[in-house]
Amino acid sequence: MNDTPDITLWLDSARNGNRDALDRVLSTLYQELHTMARRQLSGQHGHTLDATALVHESYLKLIGSTGGARFEDRAHFFAYAASSMRSVVVDYARSRLARKRGGDLKRVAEIPEELEGHLRLDEDMLALNAALDKLGAADERLAKVVELRYFAGLSELEIAELLQRSERSIRRDWQKARLFLLADMQDD
Repeated sequence: MNDTPDITLWLDSARNGNRDALDRVLSTLYQELHTMARRQLSGQHGHTLDATALVHESYLKLIGSTGGARFEDRAHFFAYAASSMRSVVVDYARSRLARKRGGDLKRVAEIPEELEGHLRLDEDMLALNAALDKLGAADERLAKVVELRYFAGLSELEIAELLQRSERSIRRDWQKARLFLLADMQDD
């Protein structure tokens, strides 16, 4: 994830309301977003949500936010992209579950230590989403680490670089967040 000066300038312009600059940022970072989405959705056969659809739906959320999306820096952009991807994946899982099982939720507490790039588009995703909302209310920083790691598929090192923190502190945040989420999902 190389940060070029152009992207920083475009982010500044986009923050000031320049829609063309936002489009340039998104088209420049499209391949990175697509790679993240493909890595996260690998192993999901027989689903209508593929990496391209996930990136496009996320893009619509990015540009459709109230007042237009405004990003302070690259880290803010990727945090927002991860949040948008989370929203799309959860909506897809919710819709799929409603069609398949009449909307019944079965909660199974499972958040793998090593993600290996696979999001499961099932009721576990909905349980995780609810627990992540609670975590976000308790500690927004931990929730951001989970979104970047779980939904964007970034490594601890990549997250550390984006958030300008040490890899060790990101690893601790990931462990704390994981414990919180597992406990919450087991309680439900």
